Amino acid sequence: MTRAFLDAPPDASTITDYDRAHAVLYLRLLDAEAAGADWTEIVARLFGLDPFTAPERARNVYATHLARARWMSTQGYQQFLPRHCE
Repeated sequence: MTRAFLDAPPDASTITDYDRAHAVLYLRLLDAEAAGADWTEIVARLFGLDPFTAPERARNVYATHLARARWMSTQGYQQFLPRHCE
């Protein structure tokens, strides 16, 4: 079963509860993009949205979640690492 999702994930500079709940979704988005999958197929499979009946919403959901997934993979993940004392 797909977890409920927002049309756009929170735009925060820290990892949110939403990010934690959707971490697997973010990984699947990154994997699908890396594999060259078409965004319409990705949004249909991962979000259960029909990109042809609601193209603007589907594109927005895909683009905003992919952007958040990229942020998590390049910056956000660092918040999971232990901080070392000097």
